[in-house]
Amino acid sequence: MRPVATISHGGALAAAVQNYGGTKDDWLDLSTGINPCSAMLPKVSANIWQALPDSDLMENCLGASHNFYNISPTASLVAAPGVQALIQLLPQLRPGAKAAIFGSTYGEYAHVFQALGSGCNVINSIDDLNNEAVVIVVNPNNPDGRFFNADLLLELARKLAQKGGLLVVDEAFCDLMPEISVAKYAGMRGLLVLKSFGKFFGLAGVRLGFAAGHAEDISILERALGPWAVSGPALVIGRACYSNADLKAKVAKTIVKNSNAQRNLLSNRNLKVIADVGLFHLVEHRSAKILFEGLAQQQILTRIFADNPGWLRLGLTKTTAERARLASALDACLSTL
Repeated sequence: MRPVATISHGGALAAAVQNYGGTKDDWLDLSTGINPCSAMLPKVSANIWQALPDSDLMENCLGASHNFYNISPTASLVAAPGVQALIQLLPQLRPGAKAAIFGSTYGEYAHVFQALGSGCNVINSIDDLNNEAVVIVVNPNNPDGRFFNADLLLELARKLAQKGGLLVVDEAFCDLMPEISVAKYAGMRGLLVLKSFGKFFGLAGVRLGFAAGHAEDISILERALGPWAVSGPALVIGRACYSNADLKAKVAKTIVKNSNAQRNLLSNRNLKVIADVGLFHLVEHRSAKILFEGLAQQQILTRIFADNPGWLRLGLTKTTAERARLASALDACLSTL
């Protein structure tokens, strides 16, 4: 196994404080794609905190998530402490197989395959595939918002299945675009769908994610995760949120409202928004790095990308006051360019 460099992610607020000063409370963290308006936590009884999670908690949470995501009745489902835990296990589904991932995207996919020496090619289109057995698509993509329709993905999954391969579709940002989801086909061979709880509900700290797929693949993931992989409180919180239809509608409405307001803020400053999937905006600007630095000096944390130096990604603001602060900070930065 060869070493692979650590990947930079959003949410590294402690490092921002160390580099630019202030305290965490001073900062406006727009570096992630997580809903800033967290759903209200349900009450979790003391015995749930005290005991190992019993099987009924898992069954109830899986059932609620199955319905929430409209997952195929023929699909098997496994819960994990976040989608990241499932990503770490993907190479075990097709041992030794080389992977292809549609990029530029979340860096951990390439990281896990490269760490095992099997390799991962970053591609731009289906025409770039070169007999890889595992293909990974983040749909819609983070950070550029690119998406594929369901029919195209299903055709690719069928072709991969014919040679024992696997299409992995990460739908972490798909909750506001259900029309492109392939979750209702997840029982077919050659398709694995990943779902994230924390981004949509604004509860990433709960650490809860799911994989839906063919029984053989899900069985491998279950064995690799082992017993009690997800905490009892996480299962209770997940079930409560997934079972509340009114909450789903309310969360979606709030995300859309905040996203539209922030997009207008950016557009009014002639900033070119090239991606908007609800939970973040991607701006293309020749001085993206300077904007990042200028905002950080004013204790607003965003994201830049080494492989795309003209990109600046901003997570959502949640209040009028936060948007006013962002607008003022951007005006100060842009006035110097």
